Amino acid sequence: MPGKHGEDAEDGVAQLCRRCRENTAVLVVRTDPLCKECFLKYVHTKTIKRLETFRVRNVPSDQQRKLLLPISFGVSSVSLLHILDHHLKTQQTKTRRTGFVIIVLFVDTSTVDGNVPRDHLLHRIQERYPTHAYHSAALEHLFSVASPDITLSNLLPNAAASADLSPAGKLTALMDSLGSATARADVIATLRTRLVVARAKALDCEGIVWGDSTTKLAEKTLAETAKGRGFALPWHVTDGDSAFDVTFNYPLRDVLKKELVTYSTLVEPPLTPLIHNPTSGATQPNMSSKNTTIDDLMKQYFESVEENFPSIVSNVVRTTAKLQIAPEAASRPRCTLCNMPVEEGRFGIHGWGGDQEDGLETLSSGSSTQFCYGCTRSLPSINVAGQ
Repeated sequence: MPGKHGEDAEDGVAQLCRRCRENTAVLVVRTDPLCKECFLKYVHTKTIKRLETFRVRNVPSDQQRKLLLPISFGVSSVSLLHILDHHLKTQQTKTRRTGFVIIVLFVDTSTVDGNVPRDHLLHRIQERYPTHAYHSAALEHLFSVASPDITLSNLLPNAAASADLSPAGKLTALMDSLGSATARADVIATLRTRLVVARAKALDCEGIVWGDSTTKLAEKTLAETAKGRGFALPWHVTDGDSAFDVTFNYPLRDVLKKELVTYSTLVEPPLTPLIHNPTSGATQPNMSSKNTTIDDLMKQYFESVEENFPSIVSNVVRTTAKLQIAPEAASRPRCTLCNMPVEEGRFGIHGWGGDQEDGLETLSSGSSTQFCYGCTRSLPSINVAGQ
């Protein structure tokens, strides 16, 4: 794994890089000792290989393809921006054209989350990579977006009383109505995805490139399953069509987070000044079970597993990638919160909770607010269809 020094385990003699056979290895990646140059190339190649459809030769001469890159200032999204910036510069030098342009978006969740990056990191990113367009949007902006795809007013515990609240007030009221740390983290992440999609459509982007590493995708696979959204895994972790009529791409799906942490320190200049709370080790567990979320537990688990058993992490992602979206899924009714198509319209707790009664019988009310099983778990105070 990255971080281990590239020397023979028995006699301490420095090893040669297994790829170039010329330079001294400085780290071991999975089982291969690699020099610095080969390791950087390894990460670049793994990432760019996932963007073959965006090669220059696939771009019409009269059209510029646009991709939205959501940035959280974590090691993965910052590393992805650096890799794509380098790739586009190489394309420009060789062909005087690029296969796509990047629009960078930062979603500000500071209204409901105190541990978020501040504006100075966005300024640093802009100074380091000045050729891209940058946008920032507050999470509460979702409550002021006029779009038929987004109807979030019904999420509030008392929609009538909350009608006069500001967007920030509505978001705060929604968060205050949630009963657990897992529910709050889940709703924030879901709303963030909805806002990113809304901005991608407004900016006429054909796709979104997410900075999710192999480790993150493995975390998401188990976390979403535990939260009751296992039915939607193909929409959450696979490349291609999404549930939002815009493509989702995960270029870092073959790169472990641990490898990206090492990568961020080896590039010149290092990326660490651009990263919020950079860390070189596994996330430390939160000693308060009250504040520990399902996502936290999955993160702690997979970041510890990837240290010595990276193949386990990779196998989770590869296995999940084999799941396929049913051809008729796009025409199914959607969850009001996460927008995932729900099979046979089985909304609410009774739809998937193991009850003997048929969940379909409870949908005769015709309510416009319908939640999948996972979102029903996160929003117990909302009067959802199917309960």
